[in-house]
Amino acid sequence: MKIIIVGGVAGGATAAARMRRLSEEAEILVLERGRHVSFANCGLPYYIGGVIARREALFVSTLETIKAKYGLDIRTRSEVTKIDREKKKVQVKDLETGKVYEESYDKLILSTGSSPFVPPVRGVDASNTFTLWTLADTDRIWSFIEKERPPKAVVIGAGFIGVELAENLVERGIDCTLVELTDQIMPPFDPDMSIILEDHMREKGVRLMLGRGLESLAKDGKEVRLSDGTVIFSDMNLLCMGVRPNSELAGEAGLELGPRGHVTVDRGLRTSDPDIYAVGDVIEVDEPLLGGRTAIPLAGPANRQGRFVCANILSDETVEVYRGSIGTSVAKVFDLTAASTGMNEKQLKRAGLVYGQDYFYSLIHPMHHVSYYPGALPMTLKLLFAKDGRVLGAQIVGYEGVDKRIDVIATAIHFRGTVRDLAELELAYAPPYGAAKDPVNFAGFVAENILEGLTDPVTAAQYLENPHNYVLLDIREEAETMASPVKGAAAIPLSQLRQRLDELDRDKRYLVFCAVGLRGYVAERILKQRGYSAYNLLGGLRTLEILSGPEQEENDKEERTRVMDTAHEELTAEPEIIHDLDVCGLSCPGPIVEVGKYIKDLEEGEVVNVRATDPGFSRDVASWCENTGNTLLEISSGGGYYSASIRKGTGKKQSAALVTSGDPKSQDKTIIVFSGSFDKVMAAFIIALGAVAMGDKVHMFFTFWGLSTLRKDLRVPIKKAFMDKMFTGMIPRGTRGMGLSQMNMLGVAPKMMRKVMKDKGITSLEDLVREAASNPAIEMTACQMTMDVMGLKEEELIEGVKIGGVASMLNDADKSQFTLFIS
Repeated sequence: MKIIIVGGVAGGATAAARMRRLSEEAEILVLERGRHVSFANCGLPYYIGGVIARREALFVSTLETIKAKYGLDIRTRSEVTKIDREKKKVQVKDLETGKVYEESYDKLILSTGSSPFVPPVRGVDASNTFTLWTLADTDRIWSFIEKERPPKAVVIGAGFIGVELAENLVERGIDCTLVELTDQIMPPFDPDMSIILEDHMREKGVRLMLGRGLESLAKDGKEVRLSDGTVIFSDMNLLCMGVRPNSELAGEAGLELGPRGHVTVDRGLRTSDPDIYAVGDVIEVDEPLLGGRTAIPLAGPANRQGRFVCANILSDETVEVYRGSIGTSVAKVFDLTAASTGMNEKQLKRAGLVYGQDYFYSLIHPMHHVSYYPGALPMTLKLLFAKDGRVLGAQIVGYEGVDKRIDVIATAIHFRGTVRDLAELELAYAPPYGAAKDPVNFAGFVAENILEGLTDPVTAAQYLENPHNYVLLDIREEAETMASPVKGAAAIPLSQLRQRLDELDRDKRYLVFCAVGLRGYVAERILKQRGYSAYNLLGGLRTLEILSGPEQEENDKEERTRVMDTAHEELTAEPEIIHDLDVCGLSCPGPIVEVGKYIKDLEEGEVVNVRATDPGFSRDVASWCENTGNTLLEISSGGGYYSASIRKGTGKKQSAALVTSGDPKSQDKTIIVFSGSFDKVMAAFIIALGAVAMGDKVHMFFTFWGLSTLRKDLRVPIKKAFMDKMFTGMIPRGTRGMGLSQMNMLGVAPKMMRKVMKDKGITSLEDLVREAASNPAIEMTACQMTMDVMGLKEEELIEGVKIGGVASMLNDADKSQFTLFIS
């Protein structure tokens, strides 16, 4: 049997090698129009950026090696110009000599691929304007950069290649503008996910021009004119506006083509001619999720198709069934990794499906491994699923562990898995690699809650469209709300929600939110079971901030750049004392608390460079500086880390600072701790330390059951009367004996909560108490009258506690900005 393969990259090269492994007798001829076969076209942008240093590394294997290894007849620079289906011959032109000849075939495989789309506009033939698809394209771009050293470049088209090129041009030190006709980059992603990538690219210096198309190029490509009239001055232009299938040869031969010009094949990859097969970018295949047809120009599907087609050709029947492609992909976007699989929400809507009826999605912001292990970095995961629970697609954006999770979900989709399957998956876990509840498991848990009616999620987009339909209820702890307040939101910390239900109106619709959505769900369940109308903001405040603030953030960023440049010029006239503070792995409010403690010991004008992994740190530290009279000199991010440079005080030039305030706040806060419940005492100390971090002084007055907080863990041998011993025995020794205010579960619940806190890197209550006791800005007072009633002696209390009465408490309250009573 003589088999001719037209095209020797990806699918064609794979088919040739597989065919030889299956049959030593077959005569295999590969005809390739270009100079090279089997090269790594996915690596071309990284060679241009210098990440791949050697051009030779782009060759998967050399022509001579392939010929020798597989015994193939491979002819490069040989273009097939015509197919005679009746005679079963192809016409071939030798592009080196111009000679035209014919070759007969028994079976023919078309792997002609695709080509970059070049719009029919004026000026695209300029010498500084390129496409990137082949090694020849790469060599031209490389040579131009090396010779001309262009300061500025414009990339037109923000798909995978456009985004990768923009990144690699920036790596080469070239100022880059990325232009995209649609209103987002990266088409496989929904806008609520792509906006994370867009913000990151702006942070890295890429100028984004979205919602604007290419109108023309003028002045030898030096002026790029856009559809809205904008003119960009450029030294180099790269056209990355999508690809078109190279199906002209098939079309001229009378083979059936799809609506967008792709060759139509069956599940055995056979065309409308039983002796001609096709693979790769040139074909359209089944879309297995909604039952339509699709074209996926990716290397993965092309290589699998090249493998599957061989057995079908040799057996002359469909032995290997190609079930279609779900479009699993991944891309590096500077420090971020972006991955997707299956359908996105845009595709579901185009297919006529309705959110909340036909499909739903969960949206979470987990760490890539447990937060207590060093280096935990955040990711955002969006999981789309049908009303019957079948997984339809997923998108993930993060720093580490993204590819691992998308591959798990892609596997579930391949086997028609459901969200319950994701929840039940047993995945590898050790602290450096994941969590006992992996992000994939967690996405499944949230999806199950939605389908079971345990939660009524409201997306950030739904809220922004109709904000007046809900009353916002912020259930974050006070230290968090101080750092990043939400205008117009009622605030009741989750730890106080059950005790303050009477402050809520049963006739109102409450949209509950926390930082990322988890505590919001807990609060929603509390309210629903108490008869309130409650909904949870999907993805929490983090998603709402992402969607509601990009334009303002861009304006702020430009102003920050201008002001920080001024600050740098005016504040570095003389040597500075600079300190370093690492708060990586701490969750809110931990980073801000540590910053407040560290700044307190610095001299006026000294600078501390802070490094954190908490995604909310950038916003929190700006608010903290504004409230404490310190100067935020710089904010930056990279590699999953967030950095801030802070000067103690307002420095020499207050106007030069990014964030300054007037006089530091000096109003005291008074907290009366009546409760002896673990969760309530925890809230009291978080609030206290948060207030101190904001520069305030805090008076904590402990009375009745709250006195257990101040008891030493070990028994102190003191002579007491019988009644004193009775009362003292009713008070736990220290915080370790405390139960929860609700659902204590015979002491099991506080142990569970402590484990969760440890897993998430949250400071323990014992550490908070020790920290407060040693902090001179926090005054802890034990109620003398209650001590007498309970039979407690001063020797039984921890160090640093004062003894006082109601008069001293009232005096503190009179001086305070507010007084909290925690019962």
